[in-house]
Amino acid sequence: MRRRSLILAAVPAGLVTLAACGDDKSDDSNAADSSASPSASDTSAAPAPKIVDGPLPAVTAGVEFGEKPTVAKGTGTPSDQLAVKTLIAGSGATVAENDYVWAHYLGQIWDTAKVFDNSYDRKTPLFIQLAKGGIIDGWRYGLAGKKAGSRVELAVPPTWGYGKEGQPQAGIEGTDTLVFVIDLQGTFNAKSSARGEDVPQDDAALPKVGTNTDGKAPPVEVPKADPPKKLVANYIIEGDGEEVAAGASVVVQYRGVVWETGKDFDSTYTRSAPTAFSLEQVVKGWSQGLTGKKVGSRVLVVVPPDLGYGDNPPSGSDIKKDSTMVFSVDILAAV
Repeated sequence: MRRRSLILAAVPAGLVTLAACGDDKSDDSNAADSSASPSASDTSAAPAPKIVDGPLPAVTAGVEFGEKPTVAKGTGTPSDQLAVKTLIAGSGATVAENDYVWAHYLGQIWDTAKVFDNSYDRKTPLFIQLAKGGIIDGWRYGLAGKKAGSRVELAVPPTWGYGKEGQPQAGIEGTDTLVFVIDLQGTFNAKSSARGEDVPQDDAALPKVGTNTDGKAPPVEVPKADPPKKLVANYIIEGDGEEVAAGASVVVQYRGVVWETGKDFDSTYTRSAPTAFSLEQVVKGWSQGLTGKKVGSRVLVVVPPDLGYGDNPPSGSDIKKDSTMVFSVDILAAV
């Protein structure tokens, strides 16, 4: 399983329903304890489905993008292929195979309209890779080619859902067709980066951060000086998106360096994958430093010990007692 991000103050509850059996690639920031949530059967050996436009049950309430939908019970016999319909067409980036999608969704059973999972009540979108073996194939095939900002409805038969075993813990039988309504908040990949205007870095007492936007980790040069005692959160690249609200969920690329040693201790770049989490789940320096910053920006965040880990650093890391942490953070999205 991917190593848990060191910026997280606690492991948040989330979703494993959509992950494939045996998956070791799911981000811990979106995974719940498997003893409490169902894991999916591996259907990745199934052939590609034929994409059809129905039948699909109607969305009867919550019809706007981002609203929790109410979906009617399926009528008649569902297709034995993958039914896909774009309910609202977005204009953002196009989803590609192996991208990381950030999406709100609701899933229910065709025959009963029983809702077995949804992200709207958690107020945190799912962040997951559309990779073979990493998510049910109904999502992988059904969302490829769709644009961010779209609402998509799927009817997924067992072949591209949870297989003959179903998901008993979620009340899903091996013969159930599943209906999903998915709001695609965004799509990202390993090269996703800040976008905006470079901001002068005039303070010689602070680290210098690179302004490259090629998807590679920006250089971080820590001065040979004592670290600041208070939180620093400065634009390196200023984006033009909306400001991040307190407690928001964000998608980021970041690199973390220990001030005292200049050594990296954590980075999304080494994992070739951006990550997502709520600002309520990270160390205080991150939460305070990113609140109010604009989406699309790269931010230098210098976290003093009292807003980081203090005298209780994570075991097995390069962060020591009373270490000051230096971050370059690209804010890719927020909600």
